[in-house]
Amino acid sequence: MTKNNHYQPLIRLGFPIIIGQLGMIILGFADTIMVGRYGSAELSAAGFVNNVFNLAIIFSMGFSYGLTPIVSSRHGAGDTNGVTQALKNSLPANSTLALIVCLAMGTLYLFLGEIGQPDELLPLMRPYYLTLLASIPFLLWFNAFKQFADGIMDTRTPMWIMLGGNVVNILGNALLIFGLCGMPEMGLLGAGIATLLSRILMVVASAIVFFCTTRYRDYRRHFFQTATTWSEFRTLNRLGWPIALQMGMETAAFSLSAVMMGWIGATALAAHQIMCTVSSLCFMIYYGVGAAVAIRVGWFHGQNDTPNVRQSAKAGLHLIILLGILACSLIFLFRHQMGGWFTDDATVSALVAQLVIPMLLYQIGDGMQITYANALRGIADVKPMMLYAFIAYFVISLPASWLFAFSLGMGAVGIWLGLPFGLTSAGLMFYAEFRKACRIRS
Repeated sequence: MTKNNHYQPLIRLGFPIIIGQLGMIILGFADTIMVGRYGSAELSAAGFVNNVFNLAIIFSMGFSYGLTPIVSSRHGAGDTNGVTQALKNSLPANSTLALIVCLAMGTLYLFLGEIGQPDELLPLMRPYYLTLLASIPFLLWFNAFKQFADGIMDTRTPMWIMLGGNVVNILGNALLIFGLCGMPEMGLLGAGIATLLSRILMVVASAIVFFCTTRYRDYRRHFFQTATTWSEFRTLNRLGWPIALQMGMETAAFSLSAVMMGWIGATALAAHQIMCTVSSLCFMIYYGVGAAVAIRVGWFHGQNDTPNVRQSAKAGLHLIILLGILACSLIFLFRHQMGGWFTDDATVSALVAQLVIPMLLYQIGDGMQITYANALRGIADVKPMMLYAFIAYFVISLPASWLFAFSLGMGAVGIWLGLPFGLTSAGLMFYAEFRKACRIRS
């Protein structure tokens, strides 16, 4: 296969993933708008609880990504039974993680009143928190089916299920938050119940597609014939935990940057939240291509085709850079207007325009780290990513942010200037590890 032939398959695989990811962003906007219209106290309570759960959700998603390289590699080798065995074992593996996450988040729930949150918000936070906590197992079970489908290059099915879940969530918000069409008016709790219901239905839809349609007939037959095994369970955990920790540390870098923004003041924190929303939009687009890279790399890895492993990763980086140029051009052109889309505060809008510059500086580094993190997933070389992520985000990025912001007096812009150093160093380390791994396998 020539280099040019990699672009079209990556686009075909990545586009449905991007659409599904963008659906999640749109859902986040819809949730914020609906809850905000119901009341400012509900919006504040939702903001805190959602931020707490974001790290747990991304960590859990990272763990489920460990299934993709196993499935795509075995799919590339034509091992249908091995693919199905990986899916069957991923369900108890994800269930175990769900139990661990729920215990951790449940423990945090007991101390909500002890971590400095306003007392008047606690009655709103508690029931909303519990509904999101109840949805964690369903999110992980859906991720197991999604990574299986992605691994066999059927990225469209989970896309449609995710979009359907988003529609259910938004409609549930309208009915339960405001009490429309005879439903009870439940406010913020209604938003939590809508989220729980949508995640349950996504699991049900995934199970129906797998167990009741002809699409996965061959895999279904093997599913009932294979058994869960300790060795397969260990393999899933060996791949899942490093990916979860790598993604968790990256997310933690942005979360701890928000803490430093709070030291500067409310204006800096508001501008930071707006920029994180804009940045997450770019990240979700890039990650759709990155997930396609993991699938294609895993496919060729299963065939021991190292040249095409390299070319798939290179083509993925080219596509991400192209998407980054397009997105960043629009962001730069509208940098003075973006803040006004979220707030009427002119001071916040002016700071947003300044923060756009360091955000643009880290786009290539972010593209590199997404591409080669997923390429390493594809060849199941994930352990070094934990160390590299720790160095990039906790040894380089956060200290650089503190240095620029406080020692050099650059304030909020300085905090964001530290991010390009972390993301770019992560990209370079992941790239070096990928080249070394490919050289060993040649």
